[in-house]
Amino acid sequence: MTAPPAALLLHRHLRGQWPAVRRLAAWSALESLPAFASGLLLARAVDQGFLAGRPLTGLGWLGALAVLYVAGAVGTGRIYPWLAATVEPLRDSLVEEVVTASLHRMTDRAPDTGGASVSQVTEQAEAVRVLLGTALRNVRQLLSAGVAALLGLALLSPPLALVICLSVGLALAVFAAFVGLQIRRYRAVVREAERIGESAAVIVGGVRDVVACAAEDRAARTVGEVIDAQAAALRAYARTRLVRLPVLALGVHVPLIALLLLSPYLTEHHGLTPGQAAGAAGYLVTGLQPGITVLVDAGGTLLLSLAVILGRLAETCAGPAGSAGSAAVPAAPPAVAASFDIEADGVTFAYSPHADPVLRDLSLRVPEGTHLAVVGPSGAGKSTLANLLTGLLPPQRGGVTLGGVPLSRLDQARLRSAVTLIPQESYVFAATLRENLAYLCPRAGTAQLDDTVRAVGLTATVERLGGYDAGIPPGGGDLSHGERQLITLARAHLSPAPIIVLDEATSHLDPAAEARAEHALAARGRTLIVIAHRITSAERAGKVLLLDGPTPLLGTHETLQASSPLYADLVGHWHT
Repeated sequence: MTAPPAALLLHRHLRGQWPAVRRLAAWSALESLPAFASGLLLARAVDQGFLAGRPLTGLGWLGALAVLYVAGAVGTGRIYPWLAATVEPLRDSLVEEVVTASLHRMTDRAPDTGGASVSQVTEQAEAVRVLLGTALRNVRQLLSAGVAALLGLALLSPPLALVICLSVGLALAVFAAFVGLQIRRYRAVVREAERIGESAAVIVGGVRDVVACAAEDRAARTVGEVIDAQAAALRAYARTRLVRLPVLALGVHVPLIALLLLSPYLTEHHGLTPGQAAGAAGYLVTGLQPGITVLVDAGGTLLLSLAVILGRLAETCAGPAGSAGSAAVPAAPPAVAASFDIEADGVTFAYSPHADPVLRDLSLRVPEGTHLAVVGPSGAGKSTLANLLTGLLPPQRGGVTLGGVPLSRLDQARLRSAVTLIPQESYVFAATLRENLAYLCPRAGTAQLDDTVRAVGLTATVERLGGYDAGIPPGGGDLSHGERQLITLARAHLSPAPIIVLDEATSHLDPAAEARAEHALAARGRTLIVIAHRITSAERAGKVLLLDGPTPLLGTHETLQASSPLYADLVGHWHT
């Protein structure tokens, strides 16, 4: 019988932690000794000690129980280091696998799956760490106490243990009958949470287009419907929690009440001693009751959540459905671009099946070495075009090629080394300034860094920070937005990539600093595509693409100014 995918995923990530798991189990056995021996020692203390007129003997048995509790406390204290050694590496390896699988999924599928991937990495992988840690810390302790209590009860009085086990078994059967329903309903909760991420990703990605089309209310309704669906799924799941009432009654309350009511009769007619009755009651109260309570409470939430989330992550890590069947057909080897000419042929893209296309039937050819500026009003699709030309978004119709090869057929590592995209949100990471600048060219020497810093106008920032070996704290520290953009522009200048795309990457620079940086990048003699923040970027470019309406216009600054009233209006408005 094949193990469930969730169990296989957990086993795969726990394989490297088996020594820690074994030590955790050993200390757990020591921890559960008091639960196992409490009823036996209590029965002896009552029967052989206090009721027999030998109080010292009774105190001796209770003293032995106290020693076992001390040993159990030692076991509890030694559990936590091995608990951390089990859970923390699992979280790290799980995040690595989920991120890898999510990136492949985002490459192969529609872009809106990115929202679900974010949910899986940030929420679900962290939930596995928290849930598994809690289960190993609390559920393990109480369930092992329940099992130990049943074993001790079997040694104390086999007939009594048989009757209690029958009642407990009935309670567990009732609980098991509802597990499938709980799993299905909690899976619906998890899936609705992912749908929230998917919907939000689509709207955030096209927020400028949403604002430009005055579609804020429609976007809010779209996300609100998904949130309402998750709330309904949560309510449906909460109703399944009512099963805890009959389970607790059958597993704990009925046996305990029956034992207390029948103890006089069993003592008088069936040889049950008072000590055995007291020990059995102790097992029910201190062992079985906490164990079954944890089973129906934590088992209905914590363990169930862990199983469902692991199952969902296992689906993600396994890849798209049907991949096993397609594995028999060898994938075509990645193609290699013969040149760095970029061409878009009849490209159409919309952010959802029901939305108007942001770009429709766009055709564009950018020969290698071209300096192109893309201009147009907000919401015209300029940033969307940048993402399409760099392969970050796949078009719904048409195609984009590099050197005549479709972007989807290119080796992704080669594509990313050929294209450097600098977005408006500049990313500066916690490292030295040298590491930030040379991120795309690790072998760059100091002389090369000096040339780049002078070219893009970063000299004053380098001097202020104290040189290339100055550390940049998380979040960029006291770097201004303009300085961060200059660092990312210098990073692009150092990059060996033959194509650089600036998506409003100079928005925080003054016009003079922007002009200096663009001149430096254009002087490399390679392809430079600028999503223009100012019309002066178009004046510096060899070609200008004007996006507005169904028919994009391509020409020089001079020809567009003469032939396009919109472009002439943009130029006049900017210079005014």
